[in-house]
Amino acid sequence: SLSDHQKLEREARICRLLKHPNIGKPPWAQRVGESMCFLEIPSKGHCIHQILESVNHIHQHDIVHRDLKPENLLLASKCKGAAVKLADFGLAIEVQGEQQAWFGFAGTPGYLSPEVLRKDPYGKPVDIWACGVILYILLVGYPPFWDEDQHKLYQQIKAGAYDFPSPEWDTVTPEAKNLINQMLTINPAKRITADQALKHPWVCQRSTVASMMHRQETVECLRKFNARRKLKGAILTTMLVSRNFSGKFSLFPSLGFVSCE
Repeated sequence: SLSDHQKLEREARICRLLKHPNIGKPPWAQRVGESMCFLEIPSKGHCIHQILESVNHIHQHDIVHRDLKPENLLLASKCKGAAVKLADFGLAIEVQGEQQAWFGFAGTPGYLSPEVLRKDPYGKPVDIWACGVILYILLVGYPPFWDEDQHKLYQQIKAGAYDFPSPEWDTVTPEAKNLINQMLTINPAKRITADQALKHPWVCQRSTVASMMHRQETVECLRKFNARRKLKGAILTTMLVSRNFSGKFSLFPSLGFVSCE
């Protein structure tokens, strides 16, 4: 259709605009959220720093990704220190500077920002919110917002209802929590920018970040997180093929999300 053609043209135009070591284009890289699963990255501090570098670059070019999530992060190779790249610009949009407008409902449920869910004008800060969700997952292996009921999930997000429960967060530094809080700020005008996040003390403390991310309990939770997500994807695919389910049926009533217990 014409609409699909226009979308492809927009994505191609955006990809041509972006030239950065941390901007990737399939199919030459491996997905962090799938085959790499966050677990084979030598340093996850290296990971979040490069994610922020890529987001800062696209924002400098007045591009909003709108679908930041682990599945859209790529590793150039399995080699130590491989570049982490941001990919899949299918939902990306071009904005005018710090313009805020209603560009339509787009993204993945657990990574959507409060302003999108409220159908308020939005812009670059939606990507920072998603970065906060990704960082939270990287640190403890489960997401800040989760409910089997999507309406309840959205209510959590709009209220900014997350915390740092014990014992998983007991050994995470106050600086890391501070960065997450600044990324998951409900008011987009007060949310930290990508440029500011790159200068945050926690991001600059690369060695500390790397050691924190290799805690065994975090690695185990990440394994569970990735396994659960893959299972949900397989179940959903099967259901969509069979088309034998009600619109009111909860797709994953008994799975929940990961627990570190």
